[in-house]
Amino acid sequence: MPTLSNWLNKNKIQYVESVADWKEAIQIAARPLLDEGAISADYVDTIIKQKEEIGPYFVIAPRIAMPHTRPEHGAKALGLSIVKLGQAVEFNSEENDPVDAIFMFSAPDSNSHIEMISQLAEVLCDDEVMQRIFNSQSSEALQGILLGETSASC
Repeated sequence: MPTLSNWLNKNKIQYVESVADWKEAIQIAARPLLDEGAISADYVDTIIKQKEEIGPYFVIAPRIAMPHTRPEHGAKALGLSIVKLGQAVEFNSEENDPVDAIFMFSAPDSNSHIEMISQLAEVLCDDEVMQRIFNSQSSEALQGILLGETSASC
């Protein structure tokens, strides 16, 4: 059964009531990965710059963003961080705004993240689990879902 507990801990699962804008949402999602040394500040700056240049390429589904960039832009280790926003924020994604679930990841190369992303995909495609995530109103509730959850296959 897939589990995200291999990559997540309580410090990497955050609930934030509101943010000023999408940039702040990305910075909050990045903080635990910066703190553990999985990414550099350049990684975050590149995500923001690329979003401004080419649009919200990482808003992957209604309400869901998965900000990331290439390893050479400051990914030092495999990492995953999740932020649930109480008040959704606009990323200028025509089809998928507003966003209230942000799953930031980093990978130091092109292969090491495959298992993590595949297990994350199982969570993302499980409608029941995602509804519980969307309905969460605290870090503790999210931790219960994400650290104790097993997900059915898509």
